Amino acid sequence: MQGRHAVSDPVSVQIEGRVALVTIDHPPANAISQAVVEGLRAAVAGASADGALRALVITGAGSRFFAAGADVSEFPKAGGAVATGGQQLTLEIERSPLVTIAAINGMAFGGGCEIALACDLRIAAGTARLGQPEINLGIIPGAGGTQRWPRTAGKYAAMEIMLSGSPVTAQRAHELGIVNKVVPAEMTVLLAKRMARQLAEKAPLALRMAKEAVLKAFESPLTEGMAAERKSFYFLFSTEDQKEGMHAFLEKRKGVFKGR
Repeated sequence: MQGRHAVSDPVSVQIEGRVALVTIDHPPANAISQAVVEGLRAAVAGASADGALRALVITGAGSRFFAAGADVSEFPKAGGAVATGGQQLTLEIERSPLVTIAAINGMAFGGGCEIALACDLRIAAGTARLGQPEINLGIIPGAGGTQRWPRTAGKYAAMEIMLSGSPVTAQRAHELGIVNKVVPAEMTVLLAKRMARQLAEKAPLALRMAKEAVLKAFESPLTEGMAAERKSFYFLFSTEDQKEGMHAFLEKRKGVFKGR
């Protein structure tokens, strides 16, 4: 299915073959309001349930902002409940069976940065900045930032980000392992979609299980993680895609995978 439709006023989804492009469009800075959270959750759930899709790209409308943090105007009413919705969203992105890619086209602060961190891969514009400025408001990140930054960048880099509230450049984020690629600003979404299309051609069951195995490494002891890896490895040898992949390799052709 091709086409574009609104999930909610500030979130839209464009389907291009096996890839869904999800865009946050909440002027002026794509702040993460409750409506944005609900729209993103609906977009991720819908794409994850669509058997024809294999990858999902999240970006922000315009060229300046991926998402410039939570909508602070909602804090007085929502209070700590903001963290509940934010954590649910980032967990749902992280646990989606699809490959998820953040196309960080501009500033990614606070909740916007946490959404990007929940994705499997991140491509950032050279002009982008990433950070967790919550400490400047007398609070801390509430959508997984304190947990995903140290798991990716390490304890001391995460401490600096959390305690200072100062953003880092896309290049520094790349050096810390937060960003996979830094690209020209005008190419950010294009190259994220290109990567998504390339990954969408892989065997979907293997993609999903590889993702699950890597996530398991951060949640379990080594022996438990290796047992889960072994179980998935054995299972994949029973699939049609495994046979197709092996035959395609031996026949020097591109594999055609069906997810079974």
